[in-house]
Amino acid sequence: MQKDKPSRTAYKVALNIVTLGAKPGMDRILPPGIVPATEKLLVASGAVGPRTLRWSRSKRMVSVYEAFDWMLPGQFEAFAQRKAFCERQVREGIGEGVSQILVLGAGYDTMGWRLAPEFPGVNFFEIDHPATARLKARGIGAMGQRVNLFLVSEDLGERKLEDVLKTNKIWEHSARTVIVAEGLVMYLPPEAVEDLFRQLSDIAGDGSRIAFSYIPSGEDGQPDAGRWTGLMLWLQKIAGEPWIWSIRPEELGPFLEKTGWINAPAVAGTTVKHGVEFYAVATK
Repeated sequence: MQKDKPSRTAYKVALNIVTLGAKPGMDRILPPGIVPATEKLLVASGAVGPRTLRWSRSKRMVSVYEAFDWMLPGQFEAFAQRKAFCERQVREGIGEGVSQILVLGAGYDTMGWRLAPEFPGVNFFEIDHPATARLKARGIGAMGQRVNLFLVSEDLGERKLEDVLKTNKIWEHSARTVIVAEGLVMYLPPEAVEDLFRQLSDIAGDGSRIAFSYIPSGEDGQPDAGRWTGLMLWLQKIAGEPWIWSIRPEELGPFLEKTGWINAPAVAGTTVKHGVEFYAVATK
């Protein structure tokens, strides 16, 4: 990702959600309210104009996405499944007494904005790179700020997460927390992924959980996106947001244990591949 430009991946994921809203049957998978909230945020932030939005929610665009599913089978609908998986973990966590939510690399995700009024006793935090966070903050401001939603603009490549949260007077290091890191870790170097999970263990209390997604490794140790892996890795690289980190599902448990977390493979949705990714939950 270029430091002075908003994330192209965050932009594409948000438009994908809008297009999924026009696909019949996806309302049974997508979290309630996510499509109209995403549309409002994209326009209010200035990320897209009304014309792009109309095109994105057209049946023709649905056909375009479905036509490209030959390259990454199931990836189009996987974005909806991933959103639903993460939001389910957040809601379950709140039901079990979690008092704060942290979304890493939030992009144009609207979960915090949608759920904050529903759960006024829970604090929602989002952290993203300044170039993307500025647009997000503009959009949230126009849509209506939530008193328990806190947007943090920070480059975690330059400043550690634990240091960022130490200076936040609202964040509670000993509180039970749900952390969401969807579509994030594949863009980080291996040492950065391990360091991130260790830091997350230090800033969250016992009983916390992380909901995240990851790309599995192939036999060569590189991210495995299926038949067209070489092409996909090249496309991501020239877009400036290459896939770097991956792991074999059977290696995930030992990896998490050495960073202070326990893999929870029994969670529904974690044993099958969704598009190019697996979903996972780690508990503390």
